[in-house]
Amino acid sequence: MAFFSKPQYSTVTPVRKKDIPKDLYTRCPVSGEMIYTKDLEKNLMVVPGSGYHFPIDAPARIESMLDEGSFEEFDADLTSLDPLGFVDQKPYPERIEASRQKTGLNDAIVCGTGTMNGLKVSVAVMDFRFSGGSMGSVVGEKIARAIERGIELKCPVIIVSASGGARMQEGIFSLMQMAKTSAALARLAKAGLPYISILTNPTTGGVTASFATLGDLIIAEPGALICFAGPRVIKEGTRQELPEGFQTSEFLLERGLIDQIVPRTQMRERVGAFLAAFTGASQPDSGLRQGA
Repeated sequence: MAFFSKPQYSTVTPVRKKDIPKDLYTRCPVSGEMIYTKDLEKNLMVVPGSGYHFPIDAPARIESMLDEGSFEEFDADLTSLDPLGFVDQKPYPERIEASRQKTGLNDAIVCGTGTMNGLKVSVAVMDFRFSGGSMGSVVGEKIARAIERGIELKCPVIIVSASGGARMQEGIFSLMQMAKTSAALARLAKAGLPYISILTNPTTGGVTASFATLGDLIIAEPGALICFAGPRVIKEGTRQELPEGFQTSEFLLERGLIDQIVPRTQMRERVGAFLAAFTGASQPDSGLRQGA
């Protein structure tokens, strides 16, 4: 009679691929390895095996570098105007609003003060998610204010760059920020205060041609694209084959444009040591907060 009995089915629903949350794992573009996304986030978006650096937003970077609870933001309410009435596929104000909705920021940079190993610093951190980290009048103004704040407080200035360059929708108003930020850094140097520039992937265009490469110390993350014009533009302009990886941080380190390449998971510790050397402050043996 068992032959005619009704089969018993398991009450456990099988897990289907589409039931797995979309963002549960992240694939490394270098090794192809699948990494649990929460573990990747704990490691500051750096793949442990290959060392590949995924992008990281400005708030997360600030949290990873400064002492816990020490950050105070300034100038968060500054917003871009539309001086040219610029329209391409859509009006410029619509592009700005879309970036605001996407990031929760008013523009492509977050500035403020905090402490690193107890030492007061003025920081400005660019966010590539907002209009490709492009430098418009607000970005330039906030950087200039961050530098002036360093002069006022007599503390070091740290700027983290991640940018596609000047914001074309603001035309000459954007390009003027190159001179504004460079002049502010000249005043910082005259005051005898250190400026550490950190270059991340990508740092290009007018940002590279101004404040990003004017640091007393220039540090880059591994594998970062650092250039004025991109490789495709240069190749089309020169009609020549270009060296492999000629605009990476590794290539530029060999030729003296940058001073050190530092993985993101070591950045807080390394920058803290440099600040101690610049200022004579003591360096605690606290190690890394994250990614040790």
